[in-house]
Amino acid sequence: MESSLSVVIVAWNSASDLARTLPALAGELGPDDEVILVDNDSADDPAGVARRWLPMVRVVSMNRNAGYAAAVNRGAAEAGGDLLVLLNPDARPEPGFREAICRPLSDDSGWAAWMALVVYDHDGRRQVNSAGNPLHFTGFSWAGDHGRGLPGPGASLAGAALSGACLATPLETWRRSGGFAGRFFLYHEDTDLSIRLLLSGGRLGLAADAVVDHDYDFASSPRKYFWLERNRLAMIARNYPASLLLLLLPALVLTEAALLIVAGRGGWLRAKLDADAAVLRWMPRLLLERRRIQASRTVGPGEFASNLTADLDSPFFPAFVRRNPVRAAMRLYWRLVLALLG
Repeated sequence: MESSLSVVIVAWNSASDLARTLPALAGELGPDDEVILVDNDSADDPAGVARRWLPMVRVVSMNRNAGYAAAVNRGAAEAGGDLLVLLNPDARPEPGFREAICRPLSDDSGWAAWMALVVYDHDGRRQVNSAGNPLHFTGFSWAGDHGRGLPGPGASLAGAALSGACLATPLETWRRSGGFAGRFFLYHEDTDLSIRLLLSGGRLGLAADAVVDHDYDFASSPRKYFWLERNRLAMIARNYPASLLLLLLPALVLTEAALLIVAGRGGWLRAKLDADAAVLRWMPRLLLERRRIQASRTVGPGEFASNLTADLDSPFFPAFVRRNPVRAAMRLYWRLVLALLG
C-alpha cells in the first residue's frame, strides 16, 4: 500500500512564493495526499493562491503571526498522512520529488527524519543550498555544502541537523518527539528537533534524489540576529548533556565575549543583549524542558558530541574564526572535550 503524505506549508505574506511552488507540488501529489497551509495572518491572501492550484488544500488561520515553529505545530496537529513533510513556501519541488521523499519510509535506511536536497540558482548555476546543517559545539548551525556543485546519487547528510526548508519524518515520530519548540518563533527550530532525535537514538538522513529549488537569499537584520542568538542559547540549555555543558563552559563564555565585539561592530549589539536577556527570563521554563528532554535521552554525551564539529566552515562567519590560529585552537579544544567524554 502506497504511503500518504501530509505536506505542511507556513505562509506569511508568501503569495508570490506559493505561486511558484504550488504548481510544481500539485504535479507530485497522489490521490491520498493532503496539503495543509497555515496562514500566519498574511496580508496578501495566500489561501486564495493555494486554492487556485490545490482545490483540496486545507487552510488553517492563526489570526496572528505566531511564528514559524508554532504554525508548523498547528498544521502538523491537523495531519493524517503516514509521512509529514514540512515545506517552505519558497522551496519548489522538482520532478520525482514525491517518490524520492517517500523512499526512506520503506527502504532499510532506518532514519527517524530526513531532508530533501535543497538547491538554488546562483549566477545561472545550480548549486547546493543545504545538504544538511553542520552544528558547531557552541551551537552555531549553517547550510552544509552551501555553494558547492550538486552531489551524485547516494550522497549522505553533510551535517548533524536537518534543514527545515524541506524536512520529512513519519507522523508517528513527529508526534512522539513533540514537534518543534513553539516558543522559538523562528530559526533553530529544525536544529533543536534534530538534536532531540539524535539524543533519543534516532538517525538523520538526506534523500538526495528528492530535490527542492529554494528561492534563497541570505539577509540579515537586528531582529534576525535576536532570534538566532536567543534560540541558539535556548537550544544549548535544553539539549546538551550536563557533562558536555560543563566541559564547554570556557568556550561558551569566550564565544559570548567575542560575539559582543562582533555585534558591536556589526550594528546589532542591542539585539544580542536583548537575546541574552530573553534567555535569562526564559531560563526557569528552559530548565523544566531540559529535565524532560534529558530524562528521555538514550545516548551518552560522547556519542551525541560526535555529531558536532569544531570548524565554523561557512563563508557567512567572520574570516578570523575560519583561519588559524582560531581554527586550530578550536580543533584542539574539541579533541580534548571528546577525549574526556570518552
